[in-house]
Amino acid sequence: MSRIGRQPIVVPAGVDVTVGADNLVTVKGPKGTLTQALAKDMKITVGAGEILVERPSESKTHKSLHGLTRTLLNNMVVGVTEGYSKKLIINGVGYRAAKAGKTLTLNLGYSHDVKFEDADGVTFEAPDANTVIVSGIDKQKVGQMAAQVREKRPPEPYLGKGIRYEDERIRRKAGKAGK
Repeated sequence: MSRIGRQPIVVPAGVDVTVGADNLVTVKGPKGTLTQALAKDMKITVGAGEILVERPSESKTHKSLHGLTRTLLNNMVVGVTEGYSKKLIINGVGYRAAKAGKTLTLNLGYSHDVKFEDADGVTFEAPDANTVIVSGIDKQKVGQMAAQVREKRPPEPYLGKGIRYEDERIRRKAGKAGK
């Protein structure tokens, strides 16, 4: 058995989980609603306060989908109750972020400003000039938008300038050795 797949998902109070035809799962909670079509072969059982995922056979495909389906369901439940966020740190002289309305503006040393709009379900915050927080209820969308922001100026190994995740460690290289 999959160690992850066989664990039950605890559904907190105030969260409503419905499983439709072809495993179309809808999770409603205090922060919003998420809908996702999961693997049709998996058997999803919603009980009193918990969700169980079972696989129909021991084939390699079903074993692979077992843990994945359980994890995707758990991410949906956590998203509608707590939400997800990623913190990005901007490092570099003159590099800064500002939020005006629904637009995040980044000055990253280019001849133009880089702008991002709040997408559906994903919001940006700039508590100070060197920090950007990407938050939302869908873990995949939050991670994707954070990666797109980081992609505009990835951290470089010599001076450490660029945009990095808060928990990311940059491996520094030695520059040219002088005389």
